[in-house]
Amino acid sequence: MSAEQLTGADILVRCLAEEGVEHVFGYPGGAVLYIYDAIFKQDKFQHILVRHEQAAVHAADAYSRSSQKVGVAIVTSGPGVTNAVTGLATAYMDSIPMVVISGQVPSTAIGQDAFQECDTVGITRPCVKHNFLVKDVKDLAETVKKAFYIATTGRPGPVLVDIPKDITMHTCAYAYPKAVEMRSYKPVDKGHSGQIRKALQLLLSAERPMIYTGGGIILANAAPELNKLVDRLGYPCTNTLMGLGAYRSSSDKFVGMPGMHGTYEANMAMQHCDVLIAIGARFDDRVIGNPKHFASHARKIIHIDIDPSSISKRVKVDIPIVGNVKDVLQELLSQLDAAETRQNGAALDAWWKQINEWRKRDCLKFATSEEFIKPQSVVQKVWEVTKGDAFITSDVGQHQMWAAQYYGFDKPRRWINSGGLGTMGVGLPYAMGVQMANPDATVACITGEASIQMCIQELATCKQYHLTPKIILLNNRFLGMVRQWQQIDYGSRYSESYMDSLPDFNKLAESYGHVGMKIEKPGDVDGALREAFAMKDRLVFMNFITDQTENVWPMVKAGKGLTEMLLGSEDL
Repeated sequence: MSAEQLTGADILVRCLAEEGVEHVFGYPGGAVLYIYDAIFKQDKFQHILVRHEQAAVHAADAYSRSSQKVGVAIVTSGPGVTNAVTGLATAYMDSIPMVVISGQVPSTAIGQDAFQECDTVGITRPCVKHNFLVKDVKDLAETVKKAFYIATTGRPGPVLVDIPKDITMHTCAYAYPKAVEMRSYKPVDKGHSGQIRKALQLLLSAERPMIYTGGGIILANAAPELNKLVDRLGYPCTNTLMGLGAYRSSSDKFVGMPGMHGTYEANMAMQHCDVLIAIGARFDDRVIGNPKHFASHARKIIHIDIDPSSISKRVKVDIPIVGNVKDVLQELLSQLDAAETRQNGAALDAWWKQINEWRKRDCLKFATSEEFIKPQSVVQKVWEVTKGDAFITSDVGQHQMWAAQYYGFDKPRRWINSGGLGTMGVGLPYAMGVQMANPDATVACITGEASIQMCIQELATCKQYHLTPKIILLNNRFLGMVRQWQQIDYGSRYSESYMDSLPDFNKLAESYGHVGMKIEKPGDVDGALREAFAMKDRLVFMNFITDQTENVWPMVKAGKGLTEMLLGSEDL
């Protein structure tokens, strides 16, 4: 029996269905019209029409972050691709598995400055894990298979497949490979047993141990193993911004987030420990501050990561272990079960006594007010109203840090934000992607009045697809984090950081068919949130008019060391 003959567009759609894709975010244009025609004729997955290509990629990104599925987006050639670049770079910096399909002008027109042509492969090469230009329809099915394989294995990341329009018209026999093998790409999963044994011996001999974990734990679905390890050892644990929820924040062994806006106790413990185990984290500048300052205290460092290029990149480590963190932690736990050595209980008690002394600084305490709404208190109240069990998306800025500091995450994949690239505008499309992947969940987007306006047109997408996230706008009428830096480092010269002409967000939300609320008094915060979250079938846009003077504390200034923290305005 001869193989079925299909067009490239039908092959692509069939391949996506074979990969189990259920939702695709996209925006049509001339170069992808054959693909959209094929989408119209199928019923295996749902297409979500966004209002801007950037939002398509952000939504696909969050779809992946909040589930164990691969986010998929489709954009057209030229400006469709260039609009998608920010979303690709955002996902790339945070190692998010995603496949983006881009249309391209016909093969014969490539290089001829054709209408809506751009060098997609060249433009996206620095901000994707890999990209492909399909030159023959016979290669299309295998290319799609490779794209999903590369996106999800090793250190995950976005993969782009660029398909010229004529390739989507051409026909060939359809066959989707069950597996692919790539000679130049063979990621390692299992860690070296000898190195894991050395790491365990070092951990058990530690007097001042510290467990430092990042987004790699969440990407590898290794939160159960991490929780088991921390509970077994009884050691302090910190999760980075990207790793929040990997170890439950409600545990007394959790010392908070480290880094630029981390807790006093987390940063002090990171600096003064004698053995540090880093798991799925990369010692980035926002976590350890100045590497020279970080290296000023002698300590032994174990580093577990799937990506060998991340190990000893910024900080020299003593025991490197390359492997999937879930597999490595399982092996570590197995060896721990069999180990005859036990940790130094007296030394560990003394270490916890010191950490608890640092905790007494109560670095996240803030002054309450009966006159002004404090943004920190809004986040705390959101946690209370949602019982700490919501999916929280955020944009980037002060509100992002307050969400990270004051909403305690006990589960992985509940905190969806742009960590590496720091992309404003992601919050609303992230909420869309989260809700498509988790239709019955409570979803809240914590945002600022500057960030929300960058992709606010997606309120129309929410209306069309009956998406009902709760938008929590912490409105201080400033580019808050910019204002904070200008106050601290630029003599309070607030150059272009004040939002001088804001829309009436209530009317704007209502014009899109949603519910708008404006909250101006501290006493109204609790009631407004409870009312909004009770409206399960409506998107509610809550505009909280907050104290303009609030800053994010603690803060480690750029170029400073982890222990050189400003704990409040009194330190300025």
